[in-house]
Amino acid sequence: MDAVSDAIRTDGKQKIKLLVFDLDGTLIDSRLDLANSVNAAREHMDMPPLKNETVYSYVGNGVDVLIKRAMGEGASERELQKAKEFFFDYYRVHMLDDTTLYPGTTEALERISAAGIKMAVLTNKPVRFSTAILEGLGIAPLFQCIYGGNSFEQKKPHPMGLEAIEKECGATREDCVMIGDSAVDVRTARNAKVPVWGVSYGFQPESFALHPPDWMAHTMAEVADRALSRTL
Repeated sequence: MDAVSDAIRTDGKQKIKLLVFDLDGTLIDSRLDLANSVNAAREHMDMPPLKNETVYSYVGNGVDVLIKRAMGEGASERELQKAKEFFFDYYRVHMLDDTTLYPGTTEALERISAAGIKMAVLTNKPVRFSTAILEGLGIAPLFQCIYGGNSFEQKKPHPMGLEAIEKECGATREDCVMIGDSAVDVRTARNAKVPVWGVSYGFQPESFALHPPDWMAHTMAEVADRALSRTL
């Protein structure tokens, strides 16, 4: 039986073997620590702070884009590098000051894991921070693998990372689902030709207007319910 036909249950529903989660805005609410770290870097560069909401809108495309947007168009490459280095040093110390899991996340992930569905994380945040945060919040062992923006040659929305995770976890595009809070995640899934679920509570739900997911969840409990129903 080939991979596609094997992914179909006798009741006609598609089996889900792998869920690939975004991190910031999907599993964790890291907004305040990110905003504080960005504004610490701006202060270091003798610049006034940005509103937290402005910083939140810059998150999702990796640290280079975050710092470039936060520093403004007139910043030189040297200034961007200096600000990024300070941001890294500050964030390393403060990344768990206020960062929390979204309500019900641990319970939802434990239900999914107990059902035998593999899980992974694919984020544009540097992998060392991503792993440290998930370890600090106690859920790292639930994931088959954790990859960040510096884990592959290309970041999301390039499909490279998602395709590598599928291969590592023994899944195919027919039985894998990407889950995220922004258009970046939808575009990643579309580029990899896999289904995508959105979460409405994240950083950039407004970005779904132009890039709608296949289905929208409002809580992690809803994600678990749908995953356990094996319905794509």
